[in-house]
Amino acid sequence: MFWWHRQVEENLWVGFTDASAGNLALHVGDDPEAVLRRRADLEAAMGVAPASLRFMNQVHSATVLHAQEAGEAAPTADGLISTDGLAPLAVMVADCVPVLLAGRTTAGTAVTAAVHAGRRGLLDGILPESVERMRAAGAGSIRAWIGPCICGSCYEVPAAMRADAAAVLPAAAASTREGTPALDLPAGAQVQLEDLGVDVERIEGCTRENAELYSHRRDPGTGRIAGVIWRRP
Repeated sequence: MFWWHRQVEENLWVGFTDASAGNLALHVGDDPEAVLRRRADLEAAMGVAPASLRFMNQVHSATVLHAQEAGEAAPTADGLISTDGLAPLAVMVADCVPVLLAGRTTAGTAVTAAVHAGRRGLLDGILPESVERMRAAGAGSIRAWIGPCICGSCYEVPAAMRADAAAVLPAAAASTREGTPALDLPAGAQVQLEDLGVDVERIEGCTRENAELYSHRRDPGTGRIAGVIWRRP
């Protein structure tokens, strides 16, 4: 079910699923009923209420919304924030960078976020936007967990694309093992977050190299793993 999960403070958990949890996305041609059953199994494993886990309609944007404002349906966004930490949040990936964040207000209330940081969203500033929105909600001492994603040795791109990305985020520039141009998105995400004063933990695992994880590069049209952050009732 989980590639990695941990209780990070009293009644606050973060985790990343693996392929044993099954595909959790409704947009990849899978049987919708089967996907919903898997989501229900994940909620049961998390210990949260049925149908309470909040997903997004991810479009590689820099749009961040508050879960309380987004309604019940999956909103079109690539970042979702719970300003009281009560909404269990999910981000789905199959090579892009899943980022989970948590902070506390001076009153002790949890502020949490789940963010989909693909190449375009990362370069367009979705992580700074997410941190800014969390701080506007009163969060301090923010921590982040970067989950399994494609590594810099596997994410080959055209030279012009690497140059364009490096102009915005130099830490993302990389090379494959063969010496061809590549992008290291998790390294770029880590540097960007640390520059914002966020304490970052990287969870190891390259999606393209590990068959226990889904990878669009390895298998186009594949399923999606999820990063989840939640409090138990």
